[in-house]
Amino acid sequence: MARVSTKDHKNIYFRLRDELGLSREKASELLESIPPERIERIENEKTLPHPDEILVMAEKYKAPHLCNYYCANECPIGQQYVPEIEIKDLSQIVLEMLASLNAIHKKQERLIEITVDGNIEKDEVEDFVGIQEDLEKISITVETLQLWVEQMLANGKIDIDAYNKYKENH
Repeated sequence: MARVSTKDHKNIYFRLRDELGLSREKASELLESIPPERIERIENEKTLPHPDEILVMAEKYKAPHLCNYYCANECPIGQQYVPEIEIKDLSQIVLEMLASLNAIHKKQERLIEITVDGNIEKDEVEDFVGIQEDLEKISITVETLQLWVEQMLANGKIDIDAYNKYKENH
């Protein structure tokens, strides 16, 4: 029988395995390429997982958000360039997307005025940065939607064959 952890600080790798009710040995069997000893070192933060291990965990644990977590928090390049995406409901994602699109639509003419000459003048910087932030919100919302789709595909809530077939034809 597997031991129950009393560890207060449980990292995401431990929590995902624990939520699935897997011992490290059973997780190792599921993951195929990661031995129980390595899983223990990763969960106890004695070592960082490799990107290929993250891909396997994300697939086998049906947790695509694990890839974003790794990139945003543990990969030195990702820490610089990848925002951590919060898992949300579809309705919240759509409302945030519409709000962001409306905000940028209102600033469209100002963006044209600022950028028409190819330079950002000193008196244009504040407006430009605001527009840039609105565009970043749109980007994050698109990534959030993509993560939502990947989770629904992993859980079987979207037919993966129909989805892939449609994507191939468009």
